[in-house]
Amino acid sequence: MSKTIKINLDIIMLQRKMSLTELSDKVGITMANLSTLKTGKAKAIRFSTLLALCEALDCEPGDIIQREQA
Repeated sequence: MSKTIKINLDIIMLQRKMSLTELSDKVGITMANLSTLKTGKAKAIRFSTLLALCEALDCEPGDIIQREQA
């Protein structure tokens, strides 16, 4: 049984009614990099980026990143 990491950025953004453009502006990350994170194609995330996302979205790291069994 393998486990994967799921990124819930799209769900949090929907709940906060925040667009990719708005989040990009608030966090200072390119839309391309945010899109990579949002689609789960990113291989890593810096803690500073995670912190900035949490501050912009008013959430906790566990709201964005979730361990999932495949």
